[in-house]
Amino acid sequence: MFVRIWPLFVKELLANWRDKANRYVLLFAPIIQLLIFSFAATQEVKNVPLAVLDEDRTVLTRELISRFEGSPQFSQVIRLNGVTEIASVIDARIAPAVLHIGSDFSRRLSAGQPAQIQLLLDGRRSNAAQIIHGYASEIVDRLNGELVQLGRLKGPPSVVVARTWFNPNSDTLWSTVPGLFAVLITVVGMMVSGLSVARERELGSFQQLLVSPLTSTEILIGKALSALAIAMTQGIIVMLIAMYGLGIPMEGSMMLLVAAMIVFLMSVIGIGLFISSLSDTQQQAIIGVFMFLAPAILLSGYATPVANMPDWLQTVTLANPIRHFVVISKGVFLKDLPIDVIASHLWPLALIAGVTLSAAAWLFRHKIA
Repeated sequence: MFVRIWPLFVKELLANWRDKANRYVLLFAPIIQLLIFSFAATQEVKNVPLAVLDEDRTVLTRELISRFEGSPQFSQVIRLNGVTEIASVIDARIAPAVLHIGSDFSRRLSAGQPAQIQLLLDGRRSNAAQIIHGYASEIVDRLNGELVQLGRLKGPPSVVVARTWFNPNSDTLWSTVPGLFAVLITVVGMMVSGLSVARERELGSFQQLLVSPLTSTEILIGKALSALAIAMTQGIIVMLIAMYGLGIPMEGSMMLLVAAMIVFLMSVIGIGLFISSLSDTQQQAIIGVFMFLAPAILLSGYATPVANMPDWLQTVTLANPIRHFVVISKGVFLKDLPIDVIASHLWPLALIAGVTLSAAAWLFRHKIA
């Protein structure tokens, strides 16, 4: 079977390469988009949950916490019982920030000494971390001003000392580029696979494929493998530019990310081949690809956190392959995501790939029957 598929695989690669417009789009568009979107993307932060560890438990700290509970920027204040809970809260993305008030907070203020409040931030969302830091500082500054006016503050005011996890410098590129990497390889994989069958029909070469020794399944396998090769090549180029051109760290295993990218791209290519098998012209295929990409990117968690969406919509996003790969990409780039966490997102991708590729094969056979 491989001997018969290989010529089709080579033909697909040459067809994409010899098309001048297509060649420039596949080679340069993702790189240009990476460089532009990395600096242009902005994220609004509101209704964020905040975890609080109050080891002082005095009237003053309760007043401070009530200010956070009453702030419109924070949707929920999660009370922690010990320092050991801090890591799990940020790791599991339960809250993007943890406010840690030490046991000597009120005593130091009463003694006229500066009292520090530690704010632990999730650097995987550096833009959100910086904004949350600003919100927290503003709330503490207002309380300080009121205490000074009431004469209850004898010494220097309390200050917020921020420490950002996974992104010490709060560099926006660190949080933007890994998610953008997932989006860009999605576009490449979808466009190549989405146009493959439709292009054959429009150019009149589809009938030549049907009279070849290849079966319908082998035709789809050849087209899927060529789309995978192109998307993987583009993905590795974008990954290297992100690491060595934009300075994004690779804390985890690059080989693990590449392996996850293969599974992810197969799920995306399955969707593209389904759209292409359904379309009679390239224009129809492009419209179909766009109709999938627009909502899929919005529901991926790249621009808007999935946790901020309604519960029913969060359930819908579980069928979105981009959502799973965005988590894997950010985790491998910034925090050396454990293999068990990656596996929890890989099996849904494998399931989506199996369903979409099977559906594309069925539709392809159905339309040529």
